[in-house]
Amino acid sequence: MLNQPISVYINWAAYDELSDTVELTEELAMRQLEELLRLRTLGVRFDYYMMDAFWFASDGGYRAWRKPHWPIGPDAWLRRCLEAGIKPGLWVTANTLCHMECAPAWRDSLDEKNQALCCFYGGYLADYVKVLHAWYERGVRMFKFDFANFDAAPDNLRRVMLPSEIRQANVAAWQGAMKAFRQEHPDVVLIAYNGYENAPLQHSTETPMVKALDLRWLDVFDSLYCGDPRPADVPTMNFWRSKDIYSDHMVRMYEWNGIPLSRIDNSAFMIGTTGTCYYRGTAAWQGMLILSLARGGWVNTYYGNLDLLNKAQGQWFAKVQKIFLELQRSAMFSTFGELPGTGKPYGFSALRDGHGLLTVVNPGQLTAELALPIPDGMSVRILFRDAGFAPELNDGKICLGPEQMVLIGVGDYADTKHDLGIQDDVRIPQNSCLLAEFTSEENQRSLTHVLENPPAEGRLRIVMCQRDGVGPARFSGGSLVNGTSMGQLLVLHAEQKGRDIPVEIAYDKAIWSGLSWAVGEIDCGVLQRGTPVTFTCETRDERPVKLKVALYRVDDTTATLCATEDTGGIR
Repeated sequence: MLNQPISVYINWAAYDELSDTVELTEELAMRQLEELLRLRTLGVRFDYYMMDAFWFASDGGYRAWRKPHWPIGPDAWLRRCLEAGIKPGLWVTANTLCHMECAPAWRDSLDEKNQALCCFYGGYLADYVKVLHAWYERGVRMFKFDFANFDAAPDNLRRVMLPSEIRQANVAAWQGAMKAFRQEHPDVVLIAYNGYENAPLQHSTETPMVKALDLRWLDVFDSLYCGDPRPADVPTMNFWRSKDIYSDHMVRMYEWNGIPLSRIDNSAFMIGTTGTCYYRGTAAWQGMLILSLARGGWVNTYYGNLDLLNKAQGQWFAKVQKIFLELQRSAMFSTFGELPGTGKPYGFSALRDGHGLLTVVNPGQLTAELALPIPDGMSVRILFRDAGFAPELNDGKICLGPEQMVLIGVGDYADTKHDLGIQDDVRIPQNSCLLAEFTSEENQRSLTHVLENPPAEGRLRIVMCQRDGVGPARFSGGSLVNGTSMGQLLVLHAEQKGRDIPVEIAYDKAIWSGLSWAVGEIDCGVLQRGTPVTFTCETRDERPVKLKVALYRVDDTTATLCATEDTGGIR
């Protein structure tokens, strides 16, 4: 197992063959390797380069590389990595056939659906371990295991074994094989992704806390990932902040299940030009980087297009990374505040003998205070924040603006040399106040409200959530390839005297993971004073849902009060 934090580049999101049409090729992979080495000259640390999904030939049983994408296989990539001191890694499925055919040696392990392989019967697992060993011999030092299905068994076993017996036997066989592989190759790093009893936890940020993770996986893997980045069920005007909140909440969920923070791979840093990261480019990347490190996982993963980061951005990246990786090695990381999915303030602490960093977030739509775990007598300093609202530190508390993220230095870290500036592409309003709330009847897919006397200045922020009888009801029009963007499915409309009023939205994206909310803003400067405004909020979801809508006034005038009674309005 790991004895110190590591940094892993994963090239998924620089390409995307699931929610997009950008394919993995040798040219793309090598270009990202050169970008990795460029950033390393600026001080950014990378220890591993993980080759993600679809490198393999569909008929090769993970032994051969796909052609024509890799004309001579991985030789050039492996050689360049090893020459540069970068350890190669490979993505593989645990026991499912993802865009591949069943190898001859695996056929007697195949289930009746021809989708997954039994681990305790037939030739699959023994041959699979031989494949891993062969890649280890060629320099691969990390394996990313994805899409496990431990319910798989051939039909002859299903007739004589209970489903629970099959699952138990598959898990035992797979764990035993990986423990033996690790014992033979003690320097290998194994990381777990989809299929390891984690799917129920990752669906919603309002899922009740429930024990769903088998801690025995910690004996096999260096880290367990806690979900692909996606928007939370907490509505935000800044779409990217909702993604931050999702990963924050999943880390808390895994922590509650007994997984140490150091063993949780939050997988949240993802820049890129493909559908898997919703075409974010580098939008709000600075806060995303800080939070990915503040969560405390020792397997620090960075996905996507490294070519998007210029020299100055690379130097900033290196500065942030150096501060946090030093603390990951020696400090106590912990969480405080509320659960992120509640819409109330929370934070991550990294302190060593009282000195270190606090990273805090207010996911709600009103300003809010959060008590900080600051040792007595320690100095504090704001090192980084979103633009707009200026957070206030006072008597061991911080006042945060709506949707705001802040990094605080404590003790030795409260020094100007650690200043990281302001995130200009995330702007937080100075003031926010709740004007109205209204709720639809069951199965009423459109909700209208009239604001009789709209403000003359500032902006009106409309927040709509859709829920079913259980909780947030996520809704998706599919990925970009053949899907529909969410702005056409969760619709915010405003008019004044029959004239359509522009509503600015940031969620109008093809969102493969679904969305349960819509947030938009209207510039009050375009409104006629003293004339009512009619708001219509609509969902195209045909399931039985209920709409909840809140209307806020936000503006950028100097804040004078910090309202702490309520942090959200609605969830």
